[in-house]
Amino acid sequence: MSSIEIREATLSNGLTIQAEIVPGALTAAAGFFFRTGARDEESVHMGVSHFLEHMMFKGTPRRTAEEVNQELDDLGANHNAWTTAENTAYFVHTPHESISAAVDVIADILRPSLRPDDFAEEQQVILEEIAMYADQPFWVLYESALERYYTTNPLSHRVLGTVETVSGMTPEVLREYFDSRYTADNCVLAAAGRIDFDALVEQAESLCGSWPSAQPVRTHHPMTFTPGEFEVDLPEGTRQRYLLMLAPSVGTNDERRYAAGQIAHCLGDIEGSNFFWSLVETGLAEEAQLHFDGRDKCGEMAATIVCDVKNAEQVEEIALNELKNAADRISNDDLERSRAKIATAAMLASERPMGRMSRLGVRWSYGVPYRSLDDELERINQIKIDDIRSYLDEFPLDELLIVRGGGK
Repeated sequence: MSSIEIREATLSNGLTIQAEIVPGALTAAAGFFFRTGARDEESVHMGVSHFLEHMMFKGTPRRTAEEVNQELDDLGANHNAWTTAENTAYFVHTPHESISAAVDVIADILRPSLRPDDFAEEQQVILEEIAMYADQPFWVLYESALERYYTTNPLSHRVLGTVETVSGMTPEVLREYFDSRYTADNCVLAAAGRIDFDALVEQAESLCGSWPSAQPVRTHHPMTFTPGEFEVDLPEGTRQRYLLMLAPSVGTNDERRYAAGQIAHCLGDIEGSNFFWSLVETGLAEEAQLHFDGRDKCGEMAATIVCDVKNAEQVEEIALNELKNAADRISNDDLERSRAKIATAAMLASERPMGRMSRLGVRWSYGVPYRSLDDELERINQIKIDDIRSYLDEFPLDELLIVRGGGK
């Protein structure tokens, strides 16, 4: 990995360009990451970030929607976009010789026409998307749990919005949000693979140098955790029992995230973890995992379990016991195994420019300083049992918000 070079530049309007240059790569990836998402919306306009993501592909003053798709298809590009509670990204992955043409298209769609006719059409598409997710038991449980967990904190916002907020959306709301959040100084152009960085910076200046700056800010609202439990009504006909257990954790930009990630792997990885051996391998549960979800300045540990209703009480008792006694359950051997799994996953992701590009963009979005993959793996390897116990002393897993649904 010694041949990989990291480069960074900033345009006069505040747009950051970062790249991990891999000279021998056959492909290249690039993406624009905006530090904006559902948590940055007003409650009455919940879903506007996701709505804008849809509208970006509906055409620009230079290209129709059909031309956007045609050009990217002609380049053989793998392109997509996503919106979360905190970030929105638009990206492309192509043969290295086509990346400049692909960046031209992606940069263009980020100055959209936002036509009223497209607005009405996309509004219906999003309402259908909300209805589709309302039929998925875990999604319903998860959104309800976050609303209770974060209460008045905007991290409780639903990324898709609600039927009410999306139905009440207007083109003027979209435009105002776009003007305030889709600014040069709230964005990074991340790239990886076989990249001519100087040419990329020159292209960014040409395509994005006129983008305005607005110094957007993110308000970090206070978050007060209240343990408890409640039942959620899941879609009719849901036969299995769904459980979600939440506990406070650290943010993505906190060094203690490495210990949190190790704990999640040791206790609740998809296989080979404590949850796996005590719940899945025994046949008591179909799924049982523990996730560390780091956010900007805060986060949560989330245990997700699906089981037959007849096993629900026993499954919950075992899971609670694993979580409450986590400090005693995790051994040095567990840490060794989890480190190996995390390292493997990180190296597999780094083998493709898309993975490297995404890592760059997300880290920038959270204000996390750049670390090479080697340095990242070394930091993971530094986590010891004392670090695990120190984390659990501060963020114990014995006070939880327990959310249940289905399988009555």
